[in-house]
Amino acid sequence: MSQVVLFIIAANVLFSMKGFSDQVFFNKNKFQVGAIKNGEYLRLFTSGFLHVDQMHLLFNMLTLYFFADYVINDIGIIKFLLIYFGSLIFSGLFSLNYHKNDLYYSAVGASGAVMGILYAAIMLFPEMRLGFIFVPIPIPGYIFGIGYLLYSIYGMKKSIGNIGHSAHIGGAIAGYILTILFSSSVLEDNMRMVVILAIPIVLLFVFEKKLKN
Repeated sequence: MSQVVLFIIAANVLFSMKGFSDQVFFNKNKFQVGAIKNGEYLRLFTSGFLHVDQMHLLFNMLTLYFFADYVINDIGIIKFLLIYFGSLIFSGLFSLNYHKNDLYYSAVGASGAVMGILYAAIMLFPEMRLGFIFVPIPIPGYIFGIGYLLYSIYGMKKSIGNIGHSAHIGGAIAGYILTILFSSSVLEDNMRMVVILAIPIVLLFVFEKKLKN
C-alpha cells in the first residue's frame, strides 16, 4: 500500500476517532447546510474525515485500500491526490446544492472522495475483479461500483443514517470527469466501461425530481 494512501487512512481514523468521543468536535466539523451557507466553508473539507461509526469508517477505508493503488500505479500520486480531494470537495458542493433548501441537513464521511477513486480505478482497469470473504465468486469491479452508486441513490432517497449519500453521487461524477481529463486514453481503450459507468449518473439526473419527492 502506498504511503500516501496510508497517510490518508490514518488521518481518517484519527479524525473520526476524535469525533466518536467528542460530540462538540463532531458537530463543529460535520457537513451542515445552514452552517456552510453562513460561511463555515471548511466543513466541506473536514466532514470528509469524519464518520458515523466504526463500520462506516471501516467500509470507506477498505474501499480506498482496494482501489487506491490501481489509480496511483497508472496515473501517479499527484493526479491521484487531485482526484481524491477534487472528488471530496465536489461531492460536498453537489450535496450542498441538492439539499440547499434543508438548512438542518447534515452528513459525514469520506465516501465522496472514495467514490471518486473507485470510479477512476474501474475506468482505468475495467477487467479488475474483487473477492469478498462471503462471496465465493469474484465480482467485476464495475458491478461493485454501480451497485455502490445505486445503493447511494436509494440511501439519498430514503435518508438512511447520517451518511452523505448525495456526496457519493458527487464524488462519482468528479472521479468520472477527472479520470477522463487526466487519462484521456480511457476514451479509446475502455470506451465501453466509460459508457457503462455513465448510465447510473445519467439516470440520476433524469429522475432527479422523483428522488426529491
